[in-house]
Amino acid sequence: MTPDDIWYSIEHKLIGILRGITPPETEDIVVALLDAGNRAIEIPLHSPDPFTSIEIAVDVAGRHTSDACLIGAGTALSVDDVENVHAAGGNLIVSPNINPDVVRATRLHEMVSFPGEFTATEAHLAVRLCTTGLKFFPASLIGPSGIKAVLATLTEQTQICAVGGIGPDDFEKYLSAGVHGFGLGSDLYRPKSSAEKAFKTAVLAMNAMRR
Repeated sequence: MTPDDIWYSIEHKLIGILRGITPPETEDIVVALLDAGNRAIEIPLHSPDPFTSIEIAVDVAGRHTSDACLIGAGTALSVDDVENVHAAGGNLIVSPNINPDVVRATRLHEMVSFPGEFTATEAHLAVRLCTTGLKFFPASLIGPSGIKAVLATLTEQTQICAVGGIGPDDFEKYLSAGVHGFGLGSDLYRPKSSAEKAFKTAVLAMNAMRR
């Protein structure tokens, strides 16, 4: 199963964003997310020692569930970032912007690619670069109506994630606009927050996506 196939196979497409996580915290938090049903985890690269945390997360996912998972990095801004995530065993690259070099390196390694877009111009560039999908960011600014307007210019098969400034209470209106998945960060995890909190929030988010 390719990483893209994994993305399509995930029923409730929630990317858990563990911004600021440290290696000693990683196993407990990742286990909590997996137990909640989360199958996609992003560790932003401005976290402390992110590549070690990605290695740990990949290992934990492999041991803790028989399901295929997406584990990788957020805030990936360069080809070197992509290469380092690949070397750490990751298969997911998320960026706040769209950089063609980063996308090409990601796809060369057959990793899932979700670059950030805000406009129709950026969205169509991503489609031409054959990304896995589009990350509308910050979603709270463009809103469901803005995303729906851009989606009207794309094919129905285009995978859409909404990330930034939204939480489970907002999911229904974004799903109605055509969004397929979400990235959830500070509501889910803040540095030194508990695995119990991460589990409860992930369950809440999963339930918000069931309709």
